[in-house]
Amino acid sequence: MVLRINIILVFLLLALTSFGAPSTTQDEARYAGGVQSYTEGDYEQALEAWLELYDAGYRSAELAYNIGNAHYKTDNIPGAILFYERARLLKPADEDINYNLMIARTRVVDRFEEIPELFFIKWFNFVSLSVSSNGWAKFSLASFILFLLLLSLYIYSSKYRLKVMGFWTALFFLIFSLSTFAFSNRNKFLVYEGNKAIIFSPAVSGKSSPDNSGTDLFMIHEGTRVTVEDAVGEWYEIRLSDGNKGWVPANTLEII
Repeated sequence: MVLRINIILVFLLLALTSFGAPSTTQDEARYAGGVQSYTEGDYEQALEAWLELYDAGYRSAELAYNIGNAHYKTDNIPGAILFYERARLLKPADEDINYNLMIARTRVVDRFEEIPELFFIKWFNFVSLSVSSNGWAKFSLASFILFLLLLSLYIYSSKYRLKVMGFWTALFFLIFSLSTFAFSNRNKFLVYEGNKAIIFSPAVSGKSSPDNSGTDLFMIHEGTRVTVEDAVGEWYEIRLSDGNKGWVPANTLEII
């Protein structure tokens, strides 16, 4: 497992992506302490330090990736997969994240024939995750302002050539603004409101109804990635990658 120890870069990213909380010397020392513990083979101590940062609200692909590495080193495969998946949401094209996620998935017991995702949905998700939600929102706002300016040129210009140019460029920036707004909303949903989850229970049965008296439909094991379809009380209805559905207790999984 490759460990990224560029502390300055990581904390610039943490500062930019945290929920309004500025990085402090104490936070930097905590992250650096985690790096030192990891390089010395004390993975539990590294995990404790990094999880404190994560629980405090800091978000970056690098932090989630390193937490995943520490979980993997402590043989917590569901935890490793969970944080690799979270890191991939922030950097979907990162080779190290995708490789380590693939390695961790080989440790999962369950193997299902997956229903292939439609190409345009896969492409839309990938593009949405290539820039942060705030980044797409800024593009959308800037292009909408340009649309209004060019629309004014179309309406008020007395020259035919300028009116034509203003109309078509305004139309382009309107389409671009709507597209980037859609990317921003999709990014926000995938990163913060997504319905994907990782099973943490060593083994859990998918029930036909949200109670213990339901019929057992299938058995799944820790590390399996599922989609949460519905919730009733302390039960989640999940869908497996092969399309099968069932109810499991909420405390058997963690939302990505």
